This record gives sequence, structure tokens and C-alpha cells, in this order.
Amino acid sequence: MISARSLRVGSGGSDVVRVFPRIGVPTVTATPPKYFSMLREFHVADVLSLANAACGLAAVFFAMRYMSSRLPLHFFAATALSPAALFFDWFDGLVARRLHQQSVLGRELDSLADIISFGVAPATLGFAAGLQGGWDWIALIYFVCCGVSRLARYNVTAESLSLGRDRVAYFEGTPIPTTVLLTSILAFAAWQDRLGEYLYWGAWAVGPWDLHPLSLMFVFSGTLMISKTLRIPKL
Repeated sequence: MISARSLRVGSGGSDVVRVFPRIGVPTVTATPPKYFSMLREFHVADVLSLANAACGLAAVFFAMRYMSSRLPLHFFAATALSPAALFFDWFDGLVARRLHQQSVLGRELDSLADIISFGVAPATLGFAAGLQGGWDWIALIYFVCCGVSRLARYNVTAESLSLGRDRVAYFEGTPIPTTVLLTSILAFAAWQDRLGEYLYWGAWAVGPWDLHPLSLMFVFSGTLMISKTLRIPKL
């Protein structure tokens, strides 16, 4: 019986190993992965989801720039990217349904983009606006954690909530893109020059830390997102 042997052919750094198996054993030829194979598999809807994520990250960068420059233009740019992200979030779903390109990868990609644009970005804007007390930190962290939990629950229950259709019949809790209302309020506060120490309702000393009552709207928004009893029909 002939035993398996290998032969290395080629030159330079591109050697190819060919294995000669024993007689009677089927051969399996491995196809080498193509460069950027993951990107080649992206659909149009996936690219739109990445545009959503890009808007969210750019909003974070502008918020950070505002904290160092204190130029209102940077803060307004950060808030303007929120509706832009909302557009891409709506458009990627529309394209996926129209082109029948819905997939598990697309759903996960959409959720990861949403947590950046509608979770991390609003929290960063709130911090840049002046919600920097100890209780404010807890409120903002709670808000982001609620957003992450909301999206994780949606991903594991989407099939059961779709009732056999290509989209869910209703949302459990408020969808995370509704947090665009928070950035709208912060944009309005910036327009009225009510950021920093001039934030609405000021700051309260509660125990060892300060609390800005405005941060409670993040707590309220996060609580609505993780609600199990609140059901919102999807139009």
C-alpha cells in the first residue's frame, strides 16, 4: 500500500503543498481564501449599515472636539449626524427587503451600528454637553447598557416576533433609534446656549456626587427600551 507523501513546489514565498494520499482515500482540495473575501460578501444594505456606524462614530469625534475647542459648530455637527445615521438605518432595512438581501450577518451588523449611533453617540453628546457629575455617569452608562440589552434581545427574538413575515410585527420596548429625540433636545439646548453650567435645571448635590436632572431623560429612555410590556406596532 502506498503511504501519503507530500511534495512542495513553487518558488519564493508562494509555495504550494500537494498531498498524495494513500490509494483508495479521496482527496480534498482546499480553496485558498480570496483577499478581502468578507468585504466581497457584503450586500448594498450592509454598506448602508456601515454608513450608519460611520455617522455615529463621527458624532463621537465631533463631541470630543467640542470638549476641547468649545466651538458650537462642533457640537451642532455632532447632533446633525444623528438624523443622518437615522436615515441610513431606515434605508438599509428598506434596501434589504426590496432586494431580498436579509441575512443574519446584516441583522447583526445593523445592531452593532445602532449601538454606536443611537447609544454611544448620544451618551457622549450628553457628557460633552455637561452631564459630568457622578450620578450623570451612572445614568449615561445605564442608558448605553439598556441599548445593548435591547438590541441583543431583538436579535434573539426577531424570528418569533416576525410571525412568519419578513419583518417583525411589533417592537418590545422603544426602538433604539428613538434616542434621536435626546440629541434633538441637546441640539436645542446648544442653540439656546444652555450647555455646561447653564444646562436646564442646573445641578443638584445628591450625596457624594452631583446630578443634573437632565440626565434623567437618558434613564427614562433606557428604561423604555428594555421594557417587556411596552409593545409598539412596526409600521
